[in-house]
Amino acid sequence: MYMSAGGGISLPFYRHQSGVFSPRSASPPHIRASPPAPQAPPYSAKMADLDNKEQEMDPADMEDVEEVEEEETGDDENSKARQLTVQMMQNPEILAALQERLDGLVGSPSGYMESLPKVVKRRVHALKNLQVKCAHIEAKFYEEVHELERKYAALYQPLFDKRSDIVKAVYEPTDEECEWKAAEEEELTEEMKEKAKVKEEKKDEEKEDPKGIPEFWLTVFKNVDLLSDMLQEHDEPILKHLQDIKVKFSDPGQPMSFSLDFHFEPNDFFSNTLLTKTYKMRSEPDETEPFSFDGPEIMGCTGCVIDWTKGKNVTLKTIKKKQKHKGRGTVRTVTKTVPNDSFFNFFTPPEVPESGELDEDSEAVLAADFEIGHFIRERIVPRAVLYFTGEAIEDDDDDYDEEGEEADDEEGEEEADEENDPDYDPKV
Repeated sequence: MYMSAGGGISLPFYRHQSGVFSPRSASPPHIRASPPAPQAPPYSAKMADLDNKEQEMDPADMEDVEEVEEEETGDDENSKARQLTVQMMQNPEILAALQERLDGLVGSPSGYMESLPKVVKRRVHALKNLQVKCAHIEAKFYEEVHELERKYAALYQPLFDKRSDIVKAVYEPTDEECEWKAAEEEELTEEMKEKAKVKEEKKDEEKEDPKGIPEFWLTVFKNVDLLSDMLQEHDEPILKHLQDIKVKFSDPGQPMSFSLDFHFEPNDFFSNTLLTKTYKMRSEPDETEPFSFDGPEIMGCTGCVIDWTKGKNVTLKTIKKKQKHKGRGTVRTVTKTVPNDSFFNFFTPPEVPESGELDEDSEAVLAADFEIGHFIRERIVPRAVLYFTGEAIEDDDDDYDEEGEEADDEEGEEEADEENDPDYDPKV
């Protein structure tokens, strides 16, 4: 996710739950070190061979031998240079610095174009015009993806509404709807299952019958690092009243946007039953830099006013300061209201000026805000129950583990290559 030429934030696209591709991942490409080139035969072996033939050579031949020695010395130095390169490419800090350098070179003129004949430059300009047309077609593609998302959102919504009714205890699912064969239950005998059932029934008798699924959305938030980092202890009692989150797409023919609707039951903290966050998007190449287009951009977002109950606003805190009078030396206590860390600051994002120019702090806040909004829309709402149980988090961890295993395999291959290299010195 990054600021575009037009002042928007490009989205990292994920695969949507419907199977349709949403904005692509903005992760930088991994840089892999090229495998070491095949090594020459051992230098020492060649030198021994030359010693055996030295008596048979005349002075003219000796000059050839000296040249060979110099060439072999050069090969030895090249071998060490290659080994050093491989070791450097395994250093994550060096890789990060190299990636940053490469990113800075994107779009920079190489000087090659200036060296081309005029007639070739003319044809390259024609290719660039074709590329601009490709960018406009790509923009239309993403507009249709947005329409497809809207279409399938309508198909998902009845299921999400039923989910909400179960969470809120409006609807009690039938025995058939509650049947679920967990993987760990497959190997249990009938006798063990019966004992487990009796044990669970005893527990249920001892406890007061809960309504719906208590603290469903709060648990989801606490299970996801991206969201739990936003939560403060004083936010949790409020989020216990969160009953549902819905995603709404802009109507056909309207500018591209989506809204996150947070539905709350009546509570003592604020009078709102609905808090909304809207993200405005754009899917068209920037006229000044059309080649920077890489899918829809979030151009800005708007929150809503929260009608806090007096004394319950967790986004503000009161602090007391002591001030000493310079002349008289008297001390007085001043009470001051200052902003407080809270999840509910999510509903009062920084405003994007019409110029689109932001300072670094505001840009960072908005980039994080857009990432959170996009993650809630693409992951949390469609798969809420799996984040509640932790299964979706395990899937995410598995993805990272697989990447780590692949990296380990690559390192293992490189180590094996080094061990088979006769010139390899482990001390270097």
